[in-house]
Amino acid sequence: MTEQHDSDSQQFSELTDSATNKSVGNSWKNRVAGVWNKATTSLTQFLPVEQAAQTVIGWFSVSEAEVAEILEKVRAELPTTEALLIGKPQAGKSSIVRGLTGVSAEIVGQGFRPHTQHTQRYAYPSNDLPLLIFTDTVGLGDVRQDTEGIIQELVGDLQQETRSARILVLTVKINDFATDTLRQIAQKLRQQYPDIPCLLAVTCLHEVYPADTVDHPAYPPDFQEVNRAFTLVQETFTGLYDRCVLIDFTLEEDGYNPVFYGLEALRDTLSELLPQAEAQAIYQLLNREEAGNQIGNLYRDTARRYILPFAIMSATLAAVPLPFTTMPVLTALQVSMVGLLGKLYGQTLTPSQAGGVVSAIAGGFLAQAIGRELVKFIPLFGSAIAASWAAAYTWALGEAACVYFGDLMGGKKPDPQRIQSVMQEAFKAAQERFKG
Repeated sequence: MTEQHDSDSQQFSELTDSATNKSVGNSWKNRVAGVWNKATTSLTQFLPVEQAAQTVIGWFSVSEAEVAEILEKVRAELPTTEALLIGKPQAGKSSIVRGLTGVSAEIVGQGFRPHTQHTQRYAYPSNDLPLLIFTDTVGLGDVRQDTEGIIQELVGDLQQETRSARILVLTVKINDFATDTLRQIAQKLRQQYPDIPCLLAVTCLHEVYPADTVDHPAYPPDFQEVNRAFTLVQETFTGLYDRCVLIDFTLEEDGYNPVFYGLEALRDTLSELLPQAEAQAIYQLLNREEAGNQIGNLYRDTARRYILPFAIMSATLAAVPLPFTTMPVLTALQVSMVGLLGKLYGQTLTPSQAGGVVSAIAGGFLAQAIGRELVKFIPLFGSAIAASWAAAYTWALGEAACVYFGDLMGGKKPDPQRIQSVMQEAFKAAQERFKG
């Protein structure tokens, strides 16, 4: 967790530095910034800005309860699948997660969190809005572990009510025949939950390839060594699974091509065992580009449900016809919004970190913000323009923050130019939307 915060802080700093460097070359922007800072400092001295900001945020901000309600509504519509991965260490459980989600091995490792004494859980793409939930058993094959305790914890998981489709995935290395503990667990779960489908995934095929084989053959592999070992595994687990599949998910540096050998077979087998909606979701996830867009849209659609109230609040505050009086409160309001968006995307920010994100994302809008305040000197008409601008700016800031946090959630370094481009486009569209 500390490493994640350090990484986030570094990325915040890089974005902020980028935005600052661009403004240094423009002396007129520096002069405008000086006016801004001087006005804000003066107002802070004479007005209870901090107290006013907190009061307004308390009145209008989307509460934790409202965010939870929004997320609950979205979760209820998601075709989520819970996969219980049961297998010994190094049997390929994490590789199955990588194959289905497309995330790196590092992200999978960091994403698994202790669930009970013998299980860990990983939700993709996040705990708040999961499309796939993997529960990984730990300790199998360790003679010091209590097999009955592992069984009871898995039974406890399955007893919990959920809307998600469930599936058991027994993961066995093709050359591992010391599987008595795994078979015992599968037998107990099968007896208590015969309606939950079970997939037998036989992994690490290359470990029994003929010695002169340097790459994967056409799927399915037709080597005598593979066929013989696969038949023995199937016989060991007879009656305990509904479908079985051969897969070999390796790392890029292992040199085998394709890296996710048998992924299509795994996808098709899962689709036979899952309800239609969940099976369709699996298919879409495996289309990496399309899946990325769909997941991004899912999060943005959810975020917009509470970006809009902040945009309306900003317009209401900006309509106050006293130039510069509401700027500190508006800034605090927008920082609060960015903090909530970060939480949606799994990024917990302090107020200062959220403020850093706002500064980095919206650095190019500083002069326009000053101009919005100055136009208030025009009676009536000026306040209307300022209100419309503030609403559009807050909306665009929220859209840009979604891109920023989306990159972080996907394990990518945020691109300042892309984020600025998104904000500019969102601002123009929002100006038309809030023109009235």
